[in-house]
Amino acid sequence: MSVRSELVDAAVHEDVFDRSYPDLEARQLEAARELFAERREQIPVLRRRAAESGVDEIRSLDDLVPLLFAHTSYKSYPASFVEQGRWDRLLQWMQTLSTQTVTDVDVEGVTDVDDWMDRLRAAGHMVLATSGSSGKVSFLNHTRGDSANKQRHYRRMSGWPYVKADNSRVVFLTSPSKGPNSAIEAAVNSAAVWARPGEAHFLTDEPLRLADISASAALNKRMAEGLATPGEIAVARVQAQVRAERMSAALDDFVEKLLAHRHEPIVVSALWAQHMAIIDRAKALGVEDGGFHPDSLVSAGGGLKGVTLPDDYKERVDRFYGKVIRNNAYGMTEMAQTCPKCQCGRYHRPPGLIWLLLDRDGERLLTADDGEDGVVEGRFAFLDLLYEGRWGGLISGDKVTIDFKDCPCGRAGPTILDTISRYAQAGESDHIGCAGTIDAYIRGAVAP
Repeated sequence: MSVRSELVDAAVHEDVFDRSYPDLEARQLEAARELFAERREQIPVLRRRAAESGVDEIRSLDDLVPLLFAHTSYKSYPASFVEQGRWDRLLQWMQTLSTQTVTDVDVEGVTDVDDWMDRLRAAGHMVLATSGSSGKVSFLNHTRGDSANKQRHYRRMSGWPYVKADNSRVVFLTSPSKGPNSAIEAAVNSAAVWARPGEAHFLTDEPLRLADISASAALNKRMAEGLATPGEIAVARVQAQVRAERMSAALDDFVEKLLAHRHEPIVVSALWAQHMAIIDRAKALGVEDGGFHPDSLVSAGGGLKGVTLPDDYKERVDRFYGKVIRNNAYGMTEMAQTCPKCQCGRYHRPPGLIWLLLDRDGERLLTADDGEDGVVEGRFAFLDLLYEGRWGGLISGDKVTIDFKDCPCGRAGPTILDTISRYAQAGESDHIGCAGTIDAYIRGAVAP
């Protein structure tokens, strides 16, 4: 077994964070060297970047820094490829980021982006997309093996360190049950590892359609520019009203089922705004705060873009569910392996995920010596050793603080403190060093 496989497979061990991994950093470096040697031959963009930065081998973690992609790399295709239905060109773009051949996928007769993704997935390329609320989605290629390994990882991490996922619970997930979206994949994985047969309850079974989201974002942009016609706006408003009424009815049914099971251990996962909507409906039904089984798992996060919530929304959610298990983890769309939070409120590192803390510009690797008493703030980057479908090295927009010492919970460090924020707010640009050069390589390879 390769060192890389050994580290990724460590996630299945129940004591994955409690056991000792001698020389873990040295083994991660060996795994990174092994993975780079393989991916450089498969991904032309990575090979070109390595040649221009003078990296022919990973001798230290510093060598990884110029090879990291930015999250924007995965939406660096020209928008015209989707708008004009140039599906073969979109395949060519995806080929620049994929380890396997995707350009041979049959796209004859494809009608929209959802149809395009269906063709890819039928051919074994389990592509995921981000929400596209800004008008352009990211496309992230996976193999079927990647998808299976992500679910295996999720089974071990999602309840840690409190309880083990054993398919014994009623599960409530405020997302659609279908759609090639990363958030939906996470919800489906949650149902797969926690729910007993027939007891996974999603908000809706209507598939999420990327074409609808993109069309809505495009209309919003035209409205802001004063280019949308009154007819377009009127039709969109009627459609939005119909959908809102349908989702409101679905949420009423969802909350009724949730409250019926609140006295037994359940799993509830929702965005903050969705939790607040649940609370509003429960209060209207006369349900008081608390009353949920203390062994229930309740997770919350995100969903604040374009939403106005009261200043004390987190406290309200805490009061409503009461003393339940508030499991949480740090992760992102581009990262397969999440980092679960311990009882001391710190995020721990799976052995198969290499953490790279960079300076603000994303150009220099920081170490324990760059902070006081081993506590250092910087930009979070990583190399995820799990992926087979693409290069797993990425620079994020997150500002994190890493304590390189052992955790107060008694487990080995490093750990990420629960102070995560963004370097740039919505609508602001976030310059990330050499990663922009990689985006330019990709765009140049598929210039329209």
